Formats: sequence, C-alpha cells, structure tokens
Amino acid sequence: MTKSKTAALPGTGQGSRNLLIAALAILAVAAIAFLAPAQGYYLNIMMQAATYAIAVAGIVIVLGYCGQLALCQAAFLGIGAYCVALGTVSYQLPFFVGLAIAVVVTGIGGIFLGFASLRLGGHYLAMVTIGFQQIVTLVLTNWISFTRGPDGVSGIPRPTLFGFDLSGGSTYLALCLIFLIAVTLFALELKGSRLGRAMQAVRDNEIAAATCGINVFRTKTVAFGISAALGGLGGGLFAGAFSYISPDQFTFNESIVLLTMALLGGVQSPIGALLGTVLLVVLPEWLRFLRQAYLAVYGAAVIAIMVFLPRGVWGLISERFASRTPAEFGPVTPLPLLSQQVPGTSDAVLEVDGLAKHFGGLKAVDGVSLKVRRGSVHALIGPNGSGKTTFLNVVSGLYTATAGRIRLAGDDITNLPPHERTRRGLCRTYQNIRIFRGLTVLENVMIGAERPGNDVSGPRPTLERALAALDFVGLSKTAHLPVGDLSYGHQRYVEIARALAGSPEILLLDEPAAGLNLTEKQDMAKLLQRLRGHGLTIVIIDHDMKLIERVADQITVLNFGRGIADGEPKTVLSHPEVIAAYLGEPRNEAA
Repeated sequence: MTKSKTAALPGTGQGSRNLLIAALAILAVAAIAFLAPAQGYYLNIMMQAATYAIAVAGIVIVLGYCGQLALCQAAFLGIGAYCVALGTVSYQLPFFVGLAIAVVVTGIGGIFLGFASLRLGGHYLAMVTIGFQQIVTLVLTNWISFTRGPDGVSGIPRPTLFGFDLSGGSTYLALCLIFLIAVTLFALELKGSRLGRAMQAVRDNEIAAATCGINVFRTKTVAFGISAALGGLGGGLFAGAFSYISPDQFTFNESIVLLTMALLGGVQSPIGALLGTVLLVVLPEWLRFLRQAYLAVYGAAVIAIMVFLPRGVWGLISERFASRTPAEFGPVTPLPLLSQQVPGTSDAVLEVDGLAKHFGGLKAVDGVSLKVRRGSVHALIGPNGSGKTTFLNVVSGLYTATAGRIRLAGDDITNLPPHERTRRGLCRTYQNIRIFRGLTVLENVMIGAERPGNDVSGPRPTLERALAALDFVGLSKTAHLPVGDLSYGHQRYVEIARALAGSPEILLLDEPAAGLNLTEKQDMAKLLQRLRGHGLTIVIIDHDMKLIERVADQITVLNFGRGIADGEPKTVLSHPEVIAAYLGEPRNEAA
C-alpha cells in the first residue's frame, strides 16, 4: 500500500490548509477583539466586509477555479438581499427561511444563466453577464409594485435563533463571521475535491478536460450555480446587516468592485478573496486622514498591488511560505493493467468504417477504414497533412464525423461527445501537449484516475492509482511539483501517466516522441514495449519510423486523407505507394 504524506502536496487542498487555519484563527481573534467595543460605523464596516467576502468567494469559484468571467455577482447579491428583505417585511417570513430562499433562488438562477450563456466564452460570456446585471438592476428599480422601486425596502429585521436574540450589532456580526468561515472552508475543500479538480482542468484546457472524461458544460454550469448561491447568501446577510436596501446598491459598478476584491486578494484562493475584500473595504477608512487626496492614493495603491502582484496578496504569501519539500511515499501498488498478462487477439476493440471528415471542400479524412485488434499496437503513419491527427480527433470526439461509423468494443460511439467516449475507455494524448498548468503533477494524473467508468472511487484509491501511474513512467518523485516546472519531455510522460491512470480500454498516442531527444525517444520506445502484452490496446501516430518499427504490430498508412496501405510493418514499409508518399517517387531497388 502507499504510504503518503499528502498534506505536503501543494494544490491538493491540503498543502495550504495550515496557512488557512492560521489565517482564520487570526481573523476570529481579531473579530472577537473588536466585537465588544465596536459600535455603529465600525460595526457596519465589518459587516459589509464579511457579507461582501461571502459573495467574492463565489467569484473565486466561477473565475478562479473554473476560469469563467462573469460580471454579474452584484445582481445575485441584490437578488439574495431582496429575497430576505421582501420575505421578512412583506410576507412576514422568518429571517432564516428568507435566507434559505435567497440561496435557492440565486443558485437556480445561476444554473439557468450558465445553461443559457456558457456555450459562449471569453468576452462574449462577459457581455451576456453584463446584460443580465443590467436587467436585474432595471427590474429592481422599475417593478415598483413588488420591489418598492427606487425607494427600496426598509425595516428589515434581524433574526433570532432558538430564542437567542441576534439583533444586536456585535451578535449579528458574529453570525456573519460564522457564515464567512464556513464558506471559506467550503471553498477550500471544493478546490481539493474531484469537482474542484474538474473545474480547474476546464479552466486550464477545456479540450484536454473533455477527453479526460469531464463534462465541460455541466462543470461550468455547476460552478455558475455555486457562485450565484454564495452571492445570494452574502446578499441576504447584507440585507439583515443594514436593515435597508435599494437598487442602487447592486449595480454593475458593484460587480466591478467585487471582481476587484477577488483579483486583489488572489482570485484562485478563498482566503485571498477574504483578504482582498477586507483591504478594499478597510483601506479607504485607513486613508481618510489624507482628506481630499485619499481617493487618489487609494486608487494608486489598488493599481500597484494588481500590477506587481498578479496572483494577488495571498498568492505572494502562499508562495513565500509554501513548502517545496518532496512528498515521501512508500512502495506503490502497480497499475492494475500491469498485473494482466493478456496476449493480443484477433478481436477488434476499435472498428472504423468509411470515416470521413470534410472542412468545406477539403477532405481531411476521406473514407478511412481500419480495425484495431485487442492488445495490439496499431500505428497510423503518413506524410504531414495526410489526416492522421484529424482522424484521431474524430475518433476521440473532438470533431464530428462527416460520414462513417466508429465502434468501441462493439458499441457505436460515432455521435457521442468526448467525455462519453472517455467514459467507455477511450483515452488519448496530444501532439501539442495539453496538460493542466495550474495544477501539480499529481493533480494532473489524479484527474485521469477519476475517469468516469474507471474502477476507482474515493480520494484514497484515486491517489494511489495516480501515484502508480507516475511511478510507472518514472516521475513519482516529482508529484509535488507544479507541472509547468517539468521539462518538455517529462510533461509528455505526465500526459501519458494521466491517460494510463484511467485504466483505458484503448490509448491513442498522437506523436508521443515529438520534441524528444534521441535518449528520450529510446526511453519512450521502452515504455511502450513495457505496455505490450498487458491487455492495453494502443493506437500511435509518429514520424519516427525506428520507433514505429520497434513497437507496432500493424501499420495503417494515410495519404491525402485516404488509406493507402495496411498490414504488418515490414510489408507496409516496403509498399511502393508508401515509399512514394514519403519520398515522392517509388524506390529503385536496382539502384
């Protein structure tokens, strides 16, 4: 069994936990110190910071974790506030019932907004969310019969809990801080969870995430829903804190302020969101002694922090104090596929019949058919532009086939999306490496181990499977490092380990030796030879004929999108059409 010290691994949600607990402890002590003497204005400042920080944690999830730029968090803050305000004032509901309604309504609203807009991306998504923000502001302002219009809602009561009165300023602030700490811990646990890793994979590379079995659209939608729900929670608590709300408190300008808070503290960390919120709320108060000049100094300070600390204040702190000590592991249980001794058979695990992919008038793949035998290494070769990578993209679901059929283990997968094909056991690597650069080496491979349909459930088995895959490719000692710190060749091995950790039925390798030096290519050939005979079926594309001859059982040759030869390596490589495709003319044997 694996003896792990996973607490030392950065990025898994464990490595920064001690720092987080220390920071929250300091926050709690500071809050307690201020609770008793604080009155009036200072209490309001602290309650604003606490409630805003909850909403900013939602931005961390949707933008920091999932990489989706949404500029409408103030809209969800306002919806949550109005749910509590109208629920308690107009309908006499208990405060916590109104707060629960706020969370549910905003969560569902976020899911629907995500469902309607996440087919878009980048600035188009940002524009849609700005439009949503403007619509919410207009509704709150003009639906006077329901929202009370520009005059807002006053007299919002604070709650009681089990007979304990929370209407006092200090006690209500304590309630807000409890919610804030709970939300911060939730956001941290989410980052180290399976869903959190899926979000970060989507943020770093949507194509690779899809072919690792992640439903990209669903993951984005869930991130939107959680973010909106946290915005609603913060808004509901905000309404109780100030006993009065109006539409002008939840405009687009406030969405920009919330976004700035997240970026200032560190958008990829919930504790960073907390720090950024406190700084942006408290900093103007600290600078008021400058009188007329304080706004200019405040703006310059915010700009300086964002320019010189691109990862935010918490990013600087975590980098300074985070441990880079390698994790220590005991003996690693080998990958399950390595315990199999399954000889190659004549049964076809992958059948492609008349596959075509046309881009307008360009026939990138034109009627290609092949059968890949179970347990074999099947090479796909051809000159540059012959359609090899396009063929793999169609087989893996990144492109939709123009014509033809694809069967995996007898099941028709022609019209399935990439993540469903991965669920059925089809994993792949890429010619241009697609790794998740915001994650560690271990986290990259854990995402592969969490492939839907894999026989792994729970964090511990997932961790062990990922370590086994890294050990197989010789990278177990680098598990704790950010994947971007590795050399190009080692990043290729991480990509292969990620695919192997999912125990695939068939592995598609798109030029795995590209960019490797001679020694690395020899190591790659040895790695592929070690996989032969263990029941793993491999389809490989590469231009290195020495590598292909060493590992391939069968070769299919493409030229101009069509298959021109198929069979055993010696026969295919001596075929006149193959020689002509590579050299431009048939080889003269006499010469």
